Amino acid sequence: MKLRQFGFIAALLVAASAAGSGVHPQWATRPVGAAQVVGLDGLRNAGFGDTEEDLTRRGVLRADEAACGPALFGHGSVSPIFVDGRLVLLWLDDPMSTPEGISAGSPVGEARAAYPGAVDLPAPPGSHRFAGLLARDGDRAYLFLHDGVTVREIIAGYADWARRLFDEGYGPC
Repeated sequence: MKLRQFGFIAALLVAASAAGSGVHPQWATRPVGAAQVVGLDGLRNAGFGDTEEDLTRRGVLRADEAACGPALFGHGSVSPIFVDGRLVLLWLDDPMSTPEGISAGSPVGEARAAYPGAVDLPAPPGSHRFAGLLARDGDRAYLFLHDGVTVREIIAGYADWARRLFDEGYGPC
């Protein structure tokens, strides 16, 4: 993994941890049906395994100078994570959800019920990181970062990269 990519992943995780204190008001007031669904194949116009080059050529990927890395047109609440030029993970924010209706702000119990085979990933002792819940389906997975009560962040994509992101931690851009 390139240093730039590791830095980008690290920055996203730090931001998620820092933002994780308390339930955000928009989660409580989001209208029903407002969520966009992200499956384990990716988005309709950006699938896991697509190249940065191809997504840029198709006009899906743009450089976002206000963020730590590239962004997807039409999906302001999704941050793509690339490794070796290929899309491996999508970092999801409100109003994105899984097909089972789990989104940032959902109770962790609902995530466990929707994904009964998910594996608990405890936060490292003494860290300020979230715990995780890894719901794997073949080589793909959802990683739900949570505070024990509420899902705070969701990462979707290749299971090995989601687990690696959780295990290796994170830092600034």
